[in-house]
Amino acid sequence: MISHSATAEPGSRPEHRSAAGTAVPRIALVGVHGFGERHLANLARLEEAGALELVAVADPNPPAPGRLKETVAVFPDLNSLLAAQATADAPADIAILATPIQTHAPLATAALAAGLDVYVEKPPVASLAQFNDVLAAAEASGRLVQVGFQSLGSHALPAIRTLVESGGIGTVLGLSASGRWVRTKAYFKRSRWAGKRSLEGIDVVDGVATNALAHAVATALHMAGAHTLADVASVETDLYRAHETESDDTSVIRVRTAHGTTLLCTLTLCAPAQVNPSVTVHGTRGEITFFYTEDEVVVSTPDGERREKYGRTDLLENLLEARSTRSPLLSSVADTGAFTSVLEAIRTSPAPEPIGSAHITWEGDGDDAHPVVHGIAGLFDRAAKAQATFAELGVPWARQLPPVRTLTVDGHPVADYQDGSHIRAVSSPRPYLHPVRTLAGTVVTDHQPLDHVWHLGAGVALQDVDGVNFWGGRTYTREAGQYVWRPDHGSIAVTGTDAGQEGRLEEHLSWNGPDGGPVLVEERRWSWTGVSASAWRLTLDFALSPAGEQPVSLGSPGSNGRFEGGYGGFFWRLPECGGANVWSPAGTGEAGVHGAASRWLAWTGTFGAGTDGAGDATLVFIAPESSTDPWFVRVDGYPGVGQSLAWDSPVIAEPGSPVRRSISVLVADGILGTTDIEALITQQGDLS
Repeated sequence: MISHSATAEPGSRPEHRSAAGTAVPRIALVGVHGFGERHLANLARLEEAGALELVAVADPNPPAPGRLKETVAVFPDLNSLLAAQATADAPADIAILATPIQTHAPLATAALAAGLDVYVEKPPVASLAQFNDVLAAAEASGRLVQVGFQSLGSHALPAIRTLVESGGIGTVLGLSASGRWVRTKAYFKRSRWAGKRSLEGIDVVDGVATNALAHAVATALHMAGAHTLADVASVETDLYRAHETESDDTSVIRVRTAHGTTLLCTLTLCAPAQVNPSVTVHGTRGEITFFYTEDEVVVSTPDGERREKYGRTDLLENLLEARSTRSPLLSSVADTGAFTSVLEAIRTSPAPEPIGSAHITWEGDGDDAHPVVHGIAGLFDRAAKAQATFAELGVPWARQLPPVRTLTVDGHPVADYQDGSHIRAVSSPRPYLHPVRTLAGTVVTDHQPLDHVWHLGAGVALQDVDGVNFWGGRTYTREAGQYVWRPDHGSIAVTGTDAGQEGRLEEHLSWNGPDGGPVLVEERRWSWTGVSASAWRLTLDFALSPAGEQPVSLGSPGSNGRFEGGYGGFFWRLPECGGANVWSPAGTGEAGVHGAASRWLAWTGTFGAGTDGAGDATLVFIAPESSTDPWFVRVDGYPGVGQSLAWDSPVIAEPGSPVRRSISVLVADGILGTTDIEALITQQGDLS
């Protein structure tokens, strides 16, 4: 047992430590079970190496007899440990806190007040207020606080930073963190606080992002250059649960840093199988993926792929080094401010939404049972690529984001109007319609699909407007002879709206360049009406004019040398379609209709095949009789139809002489044939 001195005072302890000079640091471990077992093993390793001495432990459930050396004092709690340490001849220098989340802050402040340096497990606090309390206590005491985000000790992190700064993957487009773990019912029975947002009125905030996969969030923030509170501009949460818990187990967290980087974290405890978590830096010339539990880095560029393993500095050893040499901590409490911003956003967010049983399969029995969210891996890939939340992607079990307005025909909602405000910058944010539905409710548009996350339902987009990309994604240039990432993305914003007439929406829009300045102005009109009991018609008219006094060139990949790549203007992205059949008066199939001009083009098939909302439908795209614009059609690679405004040469918008285009689309339930289609077109009369 530790001996005591009647003359020692708590306030004298820092001076005593200074006089001790090179004395072996003395450690007190608070919490010896759960993760505390790992600390005991690490302490034994370091003690054998002569780096430290374990002098005390505290836990209401003491360790098994023989687990510790007889010289280690055992206490039921930290308060009794500190009371004994206050008069000890050789008091502890460092307190390691491996206790429930809600105890971290009060125990840390108590240890700091007693003059100890602190190593606290993650998450270090359960609220922003607690973070400020611990930070203030550390500053007032002059003591160190290391937070147990062990991945931040990886030697891979400085190597990744060097590679990014050298331009090894080009310009950074953003970062994503992915964690797909499996947790059973038993996992949430391991303690009273497991899976709780609060316990008896005390914040706990135990969730997938704040505890189970907190390392993914902390590592990603570090790689994004976000350390302190000031480094975070905003945090958005989209939280769900498949388990019967209070906390989230399947979530998207989107962080925008103060210097403009976007980080998207996709995290779940409901995967079909455990996968090593990772953080990826996405660049214009490649990607760097860091598997932080393995300290492995994978670099993928056009030159190929390479893998490399790195070492890791133990955070307790780093704390010991910082005490003796004043070298910086790898995971100081101040540098977990960015993580605390995420935790606070989760703490103050609405309770996570339950994921409907139709979207979950339970595997295993009893306490070993665990839920699997259907298609979660694909959803994670899509969310990361689009930098979008589940709600923004329109995932069936996610919260429904209200559209700007809904178009209705005879009481049926047939299309939602989206303003594009949630779309990432490099996807060229713009207004669009999605979902568009048949009268029976079959969805016939898609948006932000994994293959082209910049495809947005039905709308207007162009890839080359005087060198500005209003389509999204890479830009095809004649000089490069291929698609390349460029900082050339524009956005389209509504500047005026007239929705006073039923079945009609008139808009004024500004096409703004990367600098925010207007390049084009547009007059757009949507109109919609019923055609029959099973069909309705959507018509789009738009006119593009220069925003200034100079002509503006409207181009496409095709006009820049891409063979048969003349997409741009009106474009309709279809969802997955089984048994797709495409034809026009010019021919059948993609080869027969792509690049050909004709009065109409039809697409039939089973939309949403394999889902509950699947249905047969027909889309008929109708051009004005005078139109010579070719159809742009994709069937095999992805389903999409466009009316090409600049097939193989640019069109010039002159001041006072706008470029005008018009198209109508018949949206019908069931499979229609050519005779039915021509009868419907005749019935519509002059659509020009």
